Amino acid sequence: MIDCPLLPGRLGSSAGRRDSRNWSHRQRCCGQSRNPNYPIVFISGGDPVEFKLVDSLNRPGGNLTGVNFLANTLASKQLELLHQIVPGTAPIGVLVNPTNPTLADQLWKDAETAARSLGMQVRLLHASTERDFAMVLQTLAQLGAGALLIGVDGFFTSRVGLLAQLTVEHAVPAMYFSRGFPVAGGLISYGTSLVDAYREIGVYTGRVVRGEKPADLPVVQPTKFEFVINLKTAKKLGLTVPLALQVAADEVIE
Repeated sequence: MIDCPLLPGRLGSSAGRRDSRNWSHRQRCCGQSRNPNYPIVFISGGDPVEFKLVDSLNRPGGNLTGVNFLANTLASKQLELLHQIVPGTAPIGVLVNPTNPTLADQLWKDAETAARSLGMQVRLLHASTERDFAMVLQTLAQLGAGALLIGVDGFFTSRVGLLAQLTVEHAVPAMYFSRGFPVAGGLISYGTSLVDAYREIGVYTGRVVRGEKPADLPVVQPTKFEFVINLKTAKKLGLTVPLALQVAADEVIE
């Protein structure tokens, strides 16, 4: 059994702490080699069909199946929540990792489409090293941006504490998909429950080990999403979180 983490970058593992360029290697390993002798269970933040990991979500075909936690389709809800905390007409920065071009393109297209439907403006920003974060924050100030939406990426996930610290230090309200972001001091997160996603990976791995074929196991889609607010951080940023949002949140950090 081969576990192929396509988070990209596995939370809590050494993979997530490596250079983000390792994503390309993992994608080639899992998607392009397709050795039919080895069943592969993956977890993917982007579209596994577009990544050519499977033929379709319902009928994967080949020797791969897994969990898609839809991180590239959450921008509409993320922008909506961010806008309720930071109202106004100022543009919102959308941060992606250009070294993961397929996922970055998916994220940006989703954000653009969501922004148009919500009547908001978004600006594309890039970072693939820690040194780039300073330039991103400088650019946000120059744009007069009101907030930052951080696109899902293994590199960003592995630096979630640093991103939380920097965005608060520079008074930038920010959103990420992972609960780890507000827990580390960031403002807000909205995304799939990664605990549930990895539990599903374990279930599928067990089924494959017992003899089921990946081709017969549909790619699992998430059913649970987590919305977390850090009220302490909101106060530091001088923001008032509407009571309705606090009630709607799965977790409020005070």
